[in-house]
Amino acid sequence: MIAKFIKGKTSVFIDASNVYYSQKRLGWRIDFAKLYQYLKKEIDLVKAFYYTARDTNSVKQSAFISFLEKTGFIVRSKKVKFIKNKRTQENICNGFHKGNLDVELTMDMLETKGEYETILLMSGDSDFEPLIRLMKRKYNKKCLVMATKHNVSIELIRCAKYINLNKLKAQIAANINPR
Repeated sequence: MIAKFIKGKTSVFIDASNVYYSQKRLGWRIDFAKLYQYLKKEIDLVKAFYYTARDTNSVKQSAFISFLEKTGFIVRSKKVKFIKNKRTQENICNGFHKGNLDVELTMDMLETKGEYETILLMSGDSDFEPLIRLMKRKYNKKCLVMATKHNVSIELIRCAKYINLNKLKAQIAANINPR
């Protein structure tokens, strides 16, 4: 299905955080082994990068990252940070976890630009619009964005070929009830 939108060698850049929220909206999970095999079959795949924040205490996440690497993905990760908000009256520290790898994705896309003709970005994050526009204008790259319709910015839709992730469900969905 995606082969008709691809030109030449292709590198894939997966924003794990955005894909995570896309999966929640879809109601089904991606089987990343199936995704990798689908990409290998459909396109001339050069590299497939996967960017994720990492909880170093999570055995489950470490096993998943190991699985991705064995499958063929190049995983870029960094430790999740806890960002503190101000203390409440009860002296409880509020905050949130953060781990953004947009800069790492950008660096990889630029540093490997000589290896591919097409970019497949799995993210709907509008922060990538200037990067996509640069890759098209300065380096003549064909750019595709794959996300769900509720998790893709209008900015990315306007600057790249948009592919609704839901259209690949039959090829890449994890088995919900394996028996």
